[in-house]
Amino acid sequence: MTQITPRRANRTLLSRQHLLTRVDEDAIEVIDRIVGIQSQDPSSAFYALASRIDDFRPDELDALLTDREVVRIALLRSTVFLLDGLDARWIRALAQETIDAGVRANRSHALVSSTPEAVHADAAELLRGRALSGAELKSALAQRHPDEDPAALAAHARCGLPLVQVPPRGLWKDSGAPTYQLLDDWIGPGEPALVGDDARKELIRLYLRGFGPASPKAIATWSGLTRLRPLLDEMAADWELVELEGPSGEVLFDLDGLPLADPDEPAPVRLIAPFDHILVAQADRYRIADDAAYRRTVTPNGRSPGFVLVDGWLAGMWRPGDGPDVDVELFSEPTRVQRAELDSEIERLREFRASR
Repeated sequence: MTQITPRRANRTLLSRQHLLTRVDEDAIEVIDRIVGIQSQDPSSAFYALASRIDDFRPDELDALLTDREVVRIALLRSTVFLLDGLDARWIRALAQETIDAGVRANRSHALVSSTPEAVHADAAELLRGRALSGAELKSALAQRHPDEDPAALAAHARCGLPLVQVPPRGLWKDSGAPTYQLLDDWIGPGEPALVGDDARKELIRLYLRGFGPASPKAIATWSGLTRLRPLLDEMAADWELVELEGPSGEVLFDLDGLPLADPDEPAPVRLIAPFDHILVAQADRYRIADDAAYRRTVTPNGRSPGFVLVDGWLAGMWRPGDGPDVDVELFSEPTRVQRAELDSEIERLREFRASR
């Protein structure tokens, strides 16, 4: 079994995420290839694409959102993702069992006399054919379920139904508060393209294409799904996946035929997005950050800074400053060449932010 070194794992991950060299491709193609973008912060998708696409223009993503080609929706781990609307349909259906379990486990979502099914039905009726703001949905549900906490009602609706956060939420210049609409009303009715184990296998393929090679734990952590190891073994037995040995002797899986990057490939400085899932919700984080460095980026309120990569590894944080300014905190002193690269990336990001 081939053993992969930490540096080769790092360069392969960066290559598949388009963080070694920016690409000259359409935003929708990059969004598909990196398996959507974690998007709790509406601006994070724009920063994620700007770090990966040469001369990315925010109005390209705005058009994808308003034309209903990509959507913002609670998906894996109940986290808001931005991704292709048709993929959202089958991935949301696949994730629904895990989302429901999370709602049941959250005591603040407990209901007094109503049932989740009744709340889902009422919310679907209230939303059918129209969009409602979070406050409007909460108020309307509270009128139908007066014994319940309105916040709990809204949480059950958001988690139990595939609700899109429709524009202007998520636009570069005009983002507003979340306004919700049923996915089928927004992109058009349809059935999930994949279900059951076929859907799970396709999600595994997508993850490995964008993040592999990876351990079973990494796939499960990112997806929020369980019982994946039998599928991985089945796909490996069918010669669809190959097995590699990780730096600590762990088993890694990858798509057969996908190349591994040259460990000596240069990795330029990159300022990547807040919540970027190259770092967040990753069990194999050794590929890009050590534990001590990552802990420095974790905040008490759960807000994520932007991340600074130097020579491919987490080396600092950035946050929006006044106007287009960018405030950077490094964890160690860079070399003169790295400082020049960092200054260039900061100026690039300042110019990008100035377009807002």
